[in-house]
Amino acid sequence: MKDVARLAGVSISTVSRVLSNSSSVDEKLKGKVEHAIKALGFRPNLLAQGLRSKSGSVIGLVVPEILSDTFASFIKFTEQIVRELGYSLVVGSTSEGPEVEDAFIDSLLRRHVDGIIFSRVSDKSHVLGMLGKWNIPAVIIDRALDQESIPTVTVDNFKAGAIAAEHFMGLGHRKFAVVTGPQDISLCRERLKGFTEALERNGLAILQRNIFEGDFKFASGIAAGRHFSAGSMDFTALWAENDEMAIGAMNALTRAGLRVPRDLSIAGMDNIRSAEMVIPSLTTVTQPLAEMCRRAIDFITQMKDGRAIAEKHLALPPGIIVRESTARA
Repeated sequence: MKDVARLAGVSISTVSRVLSNSSSVDEKLKGKVEHAIKALGFRPNLLAQGLRSKSGSVIGLVVPEILSDTFASFIKFTEQIVRELGYSLVVGSTSEGPEVEDAFIDSLLRRHVDGIIFSRVSDKSHVLGMLGKWNIPAVIIDRALDQESIPTVTVDNFKAGAIAAEHFMGLGHRKFAVVTGPQDISLCRERLKGFTEALERNGLAILQRNIFEGDFKFASGIAAGRHFSAGSMDFTALWAENDEMAIGAMNALTRAGLRVPRDLSIAGMDNIRSAEMVIPSLTTVTQPLAEMCRRAIDFITQMKDGRAIAEKHLALPPGIIVRESTARA
């Protein structure tokens, strides 16, 4: 900075104001400083600036599984939006472990990031106490409990389950199976509740033996398909709470000799890329992932600027894309 100031014929404080985009610098002086920066190839030390200001123009994003297509979409959309706003993004995966989640969020707090967006690893997550001590803007996205003390952005998971059930009933199905996600994650319970209550409103029910708890991964969909094919198969429609499990179940059930959708209709949730690639292509309940990321970042910037948030807990509406894997009963 001293070299830049010397070449531009200005003070170091003027160089500092130009680097921080201050509006108090005369345009002529600003031009001299920018010319000197270019001539000297000067690159500001962002870490040092962050230490001085306790802000490094960085947003932290913490997801449970970085290889998941859904969370990969969260990363992609968040990175696009924060870049437009002049921030950088630091991403971490908790690998579904509460201890890993604690450690990574602690490291973000110690770096004085401008805000943290995170998806709870499960109901066992206990990071809110840690966040409260640092007074850093934080938002929970996707996996949130019913009553959170900080802002949340989710899809309406109850409605997602209801949409899946209503789609099946509209095709004339009357007997159902569900592959859930882990039941220690509240959104999994909400999706199942939405599905079962939609059935109940229409005088229908799902047998307890036709509910299989998975873990959101393809292998648990395979396990569910094998479990069901080894039993009585007393259902004609199966909904999995994400697409990976739906594709896994379809794989196993097809290998067991069933024809989808002639013998059995299958649907998933999330609209991952492979949902359209498999044969038959997968009917899926959709989440507005890009909008969820934008709303979460809006919350962060509002809190950072000291603005009040009118509605702290957003549950955005899901949709459905009907493809080849579902048909009339």
